[in-house]
This record gives sequence, C-alpha cells and structure tokens, in this order.
Amino acid sequence: MQHLLKTSKRIERMLELRFSSQARRFLKKVDKTTWERLIKKIKSLQKEPFPQEVERVKGEKEKTFRVRVGSHRILYVIVTDINTLFISKIDKRPRAYN
Repeated sequence: MQHLLKTSKRIERMLELRFSSQARRFLKKVDKTTWERLIKKIKSLQKEPFPQEVERVKGEKEKTFRVRVGSHRILYVIVTDINTLFISKIDKRPRAYN
C-alpha cells in the first residue's frame, strides 16, 4: 500500500510551465490545429517530461531535450531546482536547431 501512495503523489505533481519569448511568438502565429497539437504535447510533458520519443539535443550547454509534433520540434529544459519545464524553442524541424 505504501508503494501505491508514493507513486500517486509523484504522478500528481506537475512541473510549472515557462516559455521563452521565441516559443510564445511561435505559438501566437501558428494555425489553430497546430497550436492545439503543440499545447496538447506540452501539457503531456508537464506530467511526463521524459516520454518514450524524447531525444537529447547534442551540442547544447544545458541538458536540452526535444520532442517531435509532426514537422515541428519542441525544445525544452527541465529545471529540477524550481520544478519547472522551460520551453526554450518551438519551430519547424530545419529551423529548430539554429
């Protein structure tokens, strides 16, 4: 029983969400369908920041991760000290890594 209680507490705790200015601008200019798909993925990252399809971005100073949403990429960093999911960049694949 103790194990179940610990597990349920861990699941309930979601990360606080923060966006870079680039990520906010990108979300403002995309069409509604794309916006909905991106937001759905971001909300799922709040609950589970390391899904099966996550990849680490090589060449970054911080531990930056990325997930794919169609032809778009969401780049993010987990700041464990303040329990935050920081969305650093959202863009189409060719531009996401510049």
